[in-house]
Amino acid sequence: MADFANLPNKEGYFGRFGGRFVPETLMRPLEELTRAYLSARQDRGFLDELAYYLKNFAGRPTPLYFAARLSEYFQGPKIYLKREDLCHTGAHKINNVLGQILLARRMQKFRIIAETGAGQHGVATATACALFGLKCHVYMGAEDIRRQAPNVLRMKLLGAEVVPVTSGTKTLKDATNEALRDWMAHPDDTFYCLGSCVGPHPYPMMVRDFQAIIGREARAQHWEAEKREPDYLVACVGGGSNAIGLFFPFLEEASVKMVGVEAAGAASLSKGSVGVLHGAQEYLLQTKSGQILNTHSISAGLDYSGSGPEHSYLKELGRVEYVTANDKEALDGFKLLAKIEGIIPALESSHAIAYLKKLAKLASPDQTVIVNLSGRGDKDLDEVSRLIRR
Repeated sequence: MADFANLPNKEGYFGRFGGRFVPETLMRPLEELTRAYLSARQDRGFLDELAYYLKNFAGRPTPLYFAARLSEYFQGPKIYLKREDLCHTGAHKINNVLGQILLARRMQKFRIIAETGAGQHGVATATACALFGLKCHVYMGAEDIRRQAPNVLRMKLLGAEVVPVTSGTKTLKDATNEALRDWMAHPDDTFYCLGSCVGPHPYPMMVRDFQAIIGREARAQHWEAEKREPDYLVACVGGGSNAIGLFFPFLEEASVKMVGVEAAGAASLSKGSVGVLHGAQEYLLQTKSGQILNTHSISAGLDYSGSGPEHSYLKELGRVEYVTANDKEALDGFKLLAKIEGIIPALESSHAIAYLKKLAKLASPDQTVIVNLSGRGDKDLDEVSRLIRR
């Protein structure tokens, strides 16, 4: 089995995936960021400060909840939900944002930019910037602004400037393009707080490390409840940060099966090919000539053309199985969890819930599965209401 703990290598590669495919303008700030991060993660003062805010501001640890009625409904394995929806701001994104914003302060960079799709990373970034008194600019596709209006209002209330992106499909890919262009124009005073485990090195490594608290907590909590490792881990995958956060601490446990659930209309790992997107080599959706294909998902956070280099590596290695759920299956999962467990999940997380119907036919009642409930669904209520009325 691969030495997962020591990846990526010094050049930022997970096998053949990753690296830095960026204009020369960004090489110096990326090298500066890499040095700063590698130093910070060895600094007890930095780690203690991050732990303080994760506990007292973000609300960690989040519970590992045994979903008894959901387990009974599927008549399959025992289902546990890792409740990232209970984090402050409503999703796992705050874990990574607090780490990056503390790093930005350490680097004396006080203008913060970010991209967002579903709005949760934008809200988390705006929240942390408000906490520390930093300027915040969030790039968001015009289509995502329409379907995630509650999060747009939250960002503005927190003092962030929400910059509409009207190019391309007006979704996450295009917002990321604009954020990178901003960073290229302002490399000296700006910190790019990237929300997923995508982009050029060191972002995939850095985001994974900050999100790995999800898996570390879940592993300890499952041992407390079951006195053994779980049999399955399930998480939705768009950019892939919530999934890699859950998976990473378990990667060297061969007995633990892992499943990443993509949106059927944005399934880069299930249906894509290898190319370069936003500064890294990875699986992505593209034409034969290398043009990036448009994507579609009911969930703005999964509406992305790639899935990052580490997920690409895990796919090629066969360590994680990547599957898809379509819009109807995700919407059914959304409604099911609300009715069965009294929990309204984000549409992104609903893709993971949808996969349980298939997993129940494969797993036995003496097995356990941890589903990462990456976010809550109040942000999606307007969109769900519109879809149900159709």
